[in-house]
Amino acid sequence: MVRFLKMAAVLALGLGTQSLAEQQKVVAESAAQDCVILLHGLARSESSFVLMELALERYGYKVVRLGYPSTKEEIETLADMTLPKAVAQCGWTKVHFVTHSMGGILTRVWFENHRPPELGRVVMLGPPNKGSELVDEFSYLEPFVWLNGPAGMQLGTDGLPANLPPVDFELGVIAGDKSLNPYYSSLIAGPDDGKVSVESTKVEGMADHIVLPVTHTFMMNNPMVIVQVREFLETGAFDHDMEWGDADATLRELQRIVDVDGDPEAEQDDDLWDRMWREIVGPSASDQNGADGQ
Repeated sequence: MVRFLKMAAVLALGLGTQSLAEQQKVVAESAAQDCVILLHGLARSESSFVLMELALERYGYKVVRLGYPSTKEEIETLADMTLPKAVAQCGWTKVHFVTHSMGGILTRVWFENHRPPELGRVVMLGPPNKGSELVDEFSYLEPFVWLNGPAGMQLGTDGLPANLPPVDFELGVIAGDKSLNPYYSSLIAGPDDGKVSVESTKVEGMADHIVLPVTHTFMMNNPMVIVQVREFLETGAFDHDMEWGDADATLRELQRIVDVDGDPEAEQDDDLWDRMWREIVGPSASDQNGADGQ
């Protein structure tokens, strides 16, 4: 169907008078890249995925990074107002999803009744697929309810996620087991990332699951996570033999995708993370003024 539409587009552009070889060249050049939709989590914004977007674009994907008012509406409403627009921005191509936290639940809810014409693979980072004990513990506190909104209140262990069916699409899940909040972790059973337990990230029907030493809030910026995301998008499985001791190779991989070929101003000895940070926030005031500073 997609191939037919591409050919129809070629004819609509008046290319029917060209030679067959010329037409085939135009079709090949217009063939869309696979598209990846990045969907952030509760009380975050699309800017949390800037580094992932940069990496995936350098890996050759078209990327759609769309924000949504995560604390203003219930999950079903958020899914219906966000995902159709994101899929439309991808166009007629294979569509993959990479989600963080509640973004994975939005995706599961929307997939119950909708699918892109060409659904690719899905990677969920720290998804509360079995809900969150933190919502159970704090849902009676007015400030907690105000901060997390209607959607957040749906994420209890007996809430919306627990009532969703098993997944029937190609899904890989990345969980974290490092926490920056000992108090939160004391309320969560088993290993956790400070917000979601490793056990809660699992869901029946997933194709693969991996646990990495990362925390919930910033896992999408971790180089090992980024490389494992690419691995699943390309192969349908994570590289379980990639150990944290391989981080040096991972950093070199990211250095290659961050470097701009042929840029005469790119310094080869630039610190990788300084380069990435400048990609995210732009030049700092101290950079612009040529002065040293913190």
